[in-house]
Amino acid sequence: MGDDEPVFKRSKWGANRYYYNPRNPVGLTLIIVSLLLAGTVMILMTNRLGPFAPTGSTPGPQPSYDSSWPPYSAPYAPTTGP
Repeated sequence: MGDDEPVFKRSKWGANRYYYNPRNPVGLTLIIVSLLLAGTVMILMTNRLGPFAPTGSTPGPQPSYDSSWPPYSAPYAPTTGP
């Protein structure tokens, strides 16, 4: 790893696009921090925690996420005809 590498490098995909340079220690640190931050936000969103927690002030019944679809019904029993 070279300390003389730039933190950001110009992308070949566009005129004004840059990306983190993993060959620079600061760029590698920024990549790792970005991935950890994105993973944490995804976990919070999935579990509805932190800023993604429901406020409880929404009107109407809350949906139950524990139910299965389709709802349970009695098994089909064919009737025998005369």
